[in-house]
Amino acid sequence: MATTPDDVAEWMLNELQRMKYLYQETVVYDIQSKFGEDFTYYNDSGNPAIGKKVLAAFKKLTGDSVIWERGERMWRFREKHDEPGRQQY
Repeated sequence: MATTPDDVAEWMLNELQRMKYLYQETVVYDIQSKFGEDFTYYNDSGNPAIGKKVLAAFKKLTGDSVIWERGERMWRFREKHDEPGRQQY
């Protein structure tokens, strides 16, 4: 059976639960090696990025329980002190 963006998002959640933090730079290479380059792309800056369908599936899977720390370029579980919304600064 072919791997789907939902499969990759589920793997990302499992990694987040295991590691507590999920750094984009590391995860994008892990996704490429485990699932193939179909789930990643190079953004306008020329940097590897996680595919939009994978990110949408990850957001749907995690809801409001996970936040994106823009400065650190990582996901982590929401804590009491976090501001509302997915993205934190």
